[in-house]
Amino acid sequence: MRNPPEHIFTTAALARLVGYSTQQVRDLERLGVLPPAERAPNGYRRFGPSHEIALRAYRSLAVAVGPVAARTLVPALRTASIDAAAERIDLLHVEIARQRERVREALSALDAIVDDTADSFDANDSMTIGELAEALGVRASALRHWEDQGLLSPERDPRSGARRYAADALGAARITAALRVGGYPLPPIARVIDLIRTHGDSDEARMLLRRRLADLTDRSVALLSASGDLHALLATSATPAR
Repeated sequence: MRNPPEHIFTTAALARLVGYSTQQVRDLERLGVLPPAERAPNGYRRFGPSHEIALRAYRSLAVAVGPVAARTLVPALRTASIDAAAERIDLLHVEIARQRERVREALSALDAIVDDTADSFDANDSMTIGELAEALGVRASALRHWEDQGLLSPERDPRSGARRYAADALGAARITAALRVGGYPLPPIARVIDLIRTHGDSDEARMLLRRRLADLTDRSVALLSASGDLHALLATSATPAR
């Protein structure tokens, strides 16, 4: 009994299957998101089921983590061992959970700033620039840049000049970090922090942080929705575990 013939798609036909343009399909092949296509004698690309699976996985993943991250992840998932690929996917869920926790910390810090709890802040709980950078998952250079932009006002050791971040600076740093990961530029973040400091007006900052939480929930649900396409990708591409 003969095996059924494998479906062969033109670039346009493959694009229509997922709602992309032909140029997007060509670009994704060039970037390694799709396996290299075979060429017909006339030079036209010939795509098969593996290309459709990879393209659907990319589309689903792009909704959850963004197209830039998806363009990096899908080629890695296609060529990794099943163990490594599964771990990469697990880390996506972990990162969303980590970001959600940091937004909640920023909301708590916002309450502390508004309630003016800096007066009762224990100096032993202040952080060095290295400690704060590690806690927020950012580089120390980012904290220095935020300071240059007026978002942070760390204290300085009178002898060494080393920075120490107490209540107000810690709160502002947490709010800034949570919103920066969400794609917010520095000028509007600086504006809402200034409103908090000068007028105690936290409404806009609270709205942005809650919007960020809602976005993380959407991403988490989208990643769950992508699980079927990712499973198909790993089943057809990833190297079996040994």
